[in-house]
Amino acid sequence: MSDVQFQSRRDWLLTDAPQTRRQARLGAIYQGWLTFRANKLAMFGLVILIILIVMAVFAPWLAPYSPFSQNLADRLQPPSAAHWLGTDHLGRDILSRLIHGSRITLFIVGTVALIAPVIGLFIGTVAGFAGGWVDQVLMRITDIFLAFPKLVLALAFVAALGAGIGNAVLALAITAWPPYARLARAETLTIRNADFIAAARLQGAGPMRLLIGHIWPLCVSSLIVRVALDMAGIILSAAGLGFLGLGAQPPMPEWGAMISDGRTYILDFWWVAAMPGLAIFIVSLAFNLLGDGLRDVLDPKGAKE
Repeated sequence: MSDVQFQSRRDWLLTDAPQTRRQARLGAIYQGWLTFRANKLAMFGLVILIILIVMAVFAPWLAPYSPFSQNLADRLQPPSAAHWLGTDHLGRDILSRLIHGSRITLFIVGTVALIAPVIGLFIGTVAGFAGGWVDQVLMRITDIFLAFPKLVLALAFVAALGAGIGNAVLALAITAWPPYARLARAETLTIRNADFIAAARLQGAGPMRLLIGHIWPLCVSSLIVRVALDMAGIILSAAGLGFLGLGAQPPMPEWGAMISDGRTYILDFWWVAAMPGLAIFIVSLAFNLLGDGLRDVLDPKGAKE
């Protein structure tokens, strides 16, 4: 594309008087991208997450060794040319286990991010839109979940359901929805008496049509920002369950379980626990930076405050 064509396309996207709905939508997306791109830290976080996704997708080709193969002759080797991040107490290559462990991390984060906000959005909007006793019952249930620390409640669910990555994800999703419900309810309370809601009701729109077609789309942007900012907490909670032996089970290369395996050797062989801990720190930081950038785009008023 030539410079003239690019400038013409850019002017078409940034015009103040779009001719079609498609042009207005694409223009809003492009303006949001420009705002996000201007945030250097957010771009740094995005680059890290892209690298994480590439690692997870191409893990079998990127990992220099099998994440499960043991070699006791090479156990507890420091970082070197043969093993860039060293080996653990069973002689397994830490870098290879970290690369394959990125798949588990993305699976946990992605699944919880799909389940918890949807539950919270439904409960919060129904409570805020219906009001009365429905609001009271749903919010009291939400308060019960919020009364317990998230990790403690997740531990209780995993203890009841049994150890395993599937049960850990389910427990994290069950304990993560209350903040989204609160946020969605607050958004709904400010929207439900708006003029466009009254106009849609006069046109014959029922409660579900009002919720799905008019209220949910206006709540999504705030939930996206909250989800991005909560990803770091979800990663840490999942690592905590893995550290306690309630998440992914051996020999799966889950980062929290790797820290647990290395805590015995942390004084003499620091890299066994430090490398997965550093990976958790970098990915959590990336999600926080990404969340800040998305807040600038989707909620500029809240970002200024």
